[in-house]
Amino acid sequence: MNIVLRGGKLEDAGACGAICYQAFASIADQHNFPPDIPSAEMATGFLSYFLTNDSIYSVIAEVDGKIAGSNFLHESKFIGGVGPITVDPHIQNSSVGKKLMLNVLERAEEQQLAGVRLVQSAYHNRSLSLYAKLGFDAQEPLSVMQGPAPGITFPDYGVRLANETDLEACNQLCAQVHGHDRGQELLGAVKTGTATVVEHNGKITGYATQVGFMGHSVAETNNEMKALIGASASFAGPGFLLPTRNAELLRWCLVNGLRIAQPMTLMSKGLYNQPAGAFLPSILY
Repeated sequence: MNIVLRGGKLEDAGACGAICYQAFASIADQHNFPPDIPSAEMATGFLSYFLTNDSIYSVIAEVDGKIAGSNFLHESKFIGGVGPITVDPHIQNSSVGKKLMLNVLERAEEQQLAGVRLVQSAYHNRSLSLYAKLGFDAQEPLSVMQGPAPGITFPDYGVRLANETDLEACNQLCAQVHGHDRGQELLGAVKTGTATVVEHNGKITGYATQVGFMGHSVAETNNEMKALIGASASFAGPGFLLPTRNAELLRWCLVNGLRIAQPMTLMSKGLYNQPAGAFLPSILY
């Protein structure tokens, strides 16, 4: 099998999107879970954005001249987020996935990133095995939460839309909890109008780029996180990712009508600080 890797181009979006959908749907169907991406059209839309974003590195795998898979590295000042990595289901277990992963890890090293992270479906044993072999450590079991929005408010924890004047306080909060900020993602969410902040005792004590699959949230305590979840009108995508070990927050979600849609695992290679506060990772990390 002749495997060739190259950089991604916008015109690859259609073929890569079809493979992305088929790959996720195939493994999810084997385990009786809904696919993370519900259609090839939606996958193509996501990948079109990734392939035209200067902060996202892309790599395409071709086998005998035909596109067979793709992978992406979402780059920031400190941490890189991997994914989605997908391979044509017809040629699974042919080393294409490993080569795609090695390529983005080499890119992360070239960019001198302090760490690389990803989130994988816990029922997918092959991907867990691959990432472990490549040096990733399992850091956090996650539960994807979905259901009707609770619509709960907390008088002492006011939630509002974020604006650019909030960036410094939010970045400081993220650094306090994680040891680094995610300012690039936060700024993007502010500009698109999805970011929210929670204020307690006159200061920002939590924020969310979006309470959903693609968004992340950071807070001083579970009280702020409950306020952010309670203020959300819905939970985009398959749902939001909640650290399963946060038993208090998990129980609160279940009592308020949310359900666990699927299990996932947060994995890291390189720098990882145990969070000093409440958090919800995105599908990247």
